Amino acid sequence: MANPIVGMFRIKELRERILFTFGMLLVFRIGAVFPIPGINVTVLKNYFDMGSSGGGNPIINYLDFFAGGAFSNFSVFMLGIMPYISMSIIMQLLLIVFPNLKKISQEEGGRKRIQKWQRYGTVVVCLVQSFAVTQYAQVIARSTAEPLLNISMTSFTLIAMLTVTTGTMFLMWIGEQITKRGVGNGISLLIFAGIVARLPTAVIQLFTLMRNGDINPVFVFIVIVMFVAIVALVVFEQQGQRKIPVNYAKRVVGRKMYGAQNIYIPFKINPSGVIPVIFASSILMFPLQIAQTVGGNVPWLQSVQRAMDPLGVLYNILYVVLIVFFAYFYTQVTLNPIEIAKQIRENGGSIPGIRTDRIEEYLTKVLNRIVLPGSLYLALIAVIPTLIQLAFRIPSSIAFLMGGTSLLIMVGVGLDTMKQVEGLLKMHHHEGLVKRGKLRGRNL
Repeated sequence: MANPIVGMFRIKELRERILFTFGMLLVFRIGAVFPIPGINVTVLKNYFDMGSSGGGNPIINYLDFFAGGAFSNFSVFMLGIMPYISMSIIMQLLLIVFPNLKKISQEEGGRKRIQKWQRYGTVVVCLVQSFAVTQYAQVIARSTAEPLLNISMTSFTLIAMLTVTTGTMFLMWIGEQITKRGVGNGISLLIFAGIVARLPTAVIQLFTLMRNGDINPVFVFIVIVMFVAIVALVVFEQQGQRKIPVNYAKRVVGRKMYGAQNIYIPFKINPSGVIPVIFASSILMFPLQIAQTVGGNVPWLQSVQRAMDPLGVLYNILYVVLIVFFAYFYTQVTLNPIEIAKQIRENGGSIPGIRTDRIEEYLTKVLNRIVLPGSLYLALIAVIPTLIQLAFRIPSSIAFLMGGTSLLIMVGVGLDTMKQVEGLLKMHHHEGLVKRGKLRGRNL
């Protein structure tokens, strides 16, 4: 029983959860290769293999990367879970802008109502993005010698919008089932699986380019060293935290006296995790996807597409600004200093050296000092793929793995899942996954 891997599969509950999670992820990967009805798969594959389209388009590469190759396959899961993420961003903003909506979410059963509206909104986002996909199919059809569609364009539009929307809603259901009956956060694991599925292809492509002399082996070695160093820094940053000591005086509740307690509030260096990067990339990529797919005949959309090139200066400046903004925004939503200070005072607590009426100001000051370097660190990690592509001419499919959203998700989701597995092991009186220290995960 000294081996934690063996112990994981000897515990019935944990074994069933792990196998269920793998089964659901297998369904996700199988669905990623089933094309939308009416698509000529051979023509589509030749189009992307030629490199005259998606292979050279950073927007299409980005969408395809996080869908695990499902976008270039025009599969029923080609939008992945990103419409749900986009709608989550919109709903979070609406809760801040409209106080009545936030009041509803705090009522009994209000959270379920908000989640139901969020699902309805996800359907609307899916319909819009799936229609954009059909317009992109028209662009591909005009540039191929053989017919791309086996049915009429009108029929394909209706079928594609129905199947792609249904596919995304089915992925939402899979994510909820993994969270409930599996291991880890289901939505996070679906994104994680899509990224990891691209790893073998990216590695093979890298060694092929190096063997053909298209990439200098020295550059490859430098990039690999950078990758290892970035992973270590991301793990260090995800685990780092600032501890705020809180002292509680003795209290009499009924006939019982509760002794003084000395605890601490753990403020993580990056309280919002990878969420600012996902929010920022979703906001930037949604209009770019529309411009890419329907902007062929609209001049101003073509101008937007050229100006917002993911390898350009304007895109990356907006990317960094949005990451910093969402880092502060999400931290204020999840870690409200006013609410924390109120709970400390109501329970008779105090922070050493800080007056009771100055606790909110102190906590806000500490959070601001933590969030600024944390958000700038996130922004640096997020733009590393762009820097690698420009400096070393590394293909985007490989550069995306060197940093940005993909690396943060892989490290963060891995830590979060390991933390849950370790908790289940210790609950059944087994050793954890690490011999020294303690895992600290974060929820996507």
